[in-house]
Amino acid sequence: MRGIVIVGGGLAGLTLGIGLLQRGVPVTLHEAGRYPRHRVCGEFINGRGIESLRRLGLLPLIEEAGARWASAAAFVSGSREGRPLQLPSAALCISRFSLDALLAEQFRRLGGDLRCGDRWTGGWSGEGVVRANGRRVAQARDDWRWLGIKAHVRNVKLSADLEMHFSAGGYVGLCRLPGDKVNVCGLFRQSASERVLPAFLPEVFSQRGGQLLGQRLLSAKWDEGSICCVAGLSYRRSVVENPDECSVGDAMSVIPPVTGNGMSMAFESAEAAVGPLADYKEGQCSWQRACEAIRSEGRRSFARRIKRASWMHWIILQPVMRNALLPMMGNWDWLWRVFFRLMR
Repeated sequence: MRGIVIVGGGLAGLTLGIGLLQRGVPVTLHEAGRYPRHRVCGEFINGRGIESLRRLGLLPLIEEAGARWASAAAFVSGSREGRPLQLPSAALCISRFSLDALLAEQFRRLGGDLRCGDRWTGGWSGEGVVRANGRRVAQARDDWRWLGIKAHVRNVKLSADLEMHFSAGGYVGLCRLPGDKVNVCGLFRQSASERVLPAFLPEVFSQRGGQLLGQRLLSAKWDEGSICCVAGLSYRRSVVENPDECSVGDAMSVIPPVTGNGMSMAFESAEAAVGPLADYKEGQCSWQRACEAIRSEGRRSFARRIKRASWMHWIILQPVMRNALLPMMGNWDWLWRVFFRLMR
């Protein structure tokens, strides 16, 4: 039986490959990079993706690898800090450095053909080829672009398991990781003419993340090997609709990171693609029908979420609206729970 070719070995690509191998479908996965490695990511899973991992039998592996559960989040705007809020459903925190390597090992253990350092040069329209190679790069818009930066630090005290710090033109998320580490991940609006990676990273987070974040990071010990950056991020308000290709994960849609739902959606989209692709390999449907089933499920699962998140992303970057919304969520638990459900 001819196998499925997956291009891209991130969360969605590896998880899809594992799901197909569990169904007896041969899989070849082409990954331009190597494992382990750091990626720009909030590094916590919260939402329906946890159930996807459970159904695929991957949740116990991730827990055994040392992932920690988070139960509370706090929001900060400049020097105004809200009280910690209980997450309606717990989040699972683990570094991408560990998680990608864990999934790659499981993929190989199940007999998958993982070709690292192998950049795909074929097209996307061939039968049996799945695009899972991450975000689609966007051109600078009106001389600006979105820039994502991430690093691991130690010696940082948080008021909650997850913190989100908002400021003019961006925001920074902090997440407690195993081993007394904290993931610091920021999304900033940057001039297209600026350097992609600022010269002094701690100063950038402090300046763009607000006063309280600067104080928290004052005595932080930075893991220089964890520093990474990505530019040209694109946040669409819809799922990518291309009848000539099959895509999963960020190649299908990217939700603004303010929702904390990106990793979850990668696992959800991968799980949703397993059934149609397995049916195709077993001769139960055509390639076109399998791809349409995957796109249809993407629209059903993600379209509303992405639109709502895009509006929230815009609102939260408006100082007046942000400073009105955050105290309301802190004072009214029902509003926080409604916001949480809408984003998931």
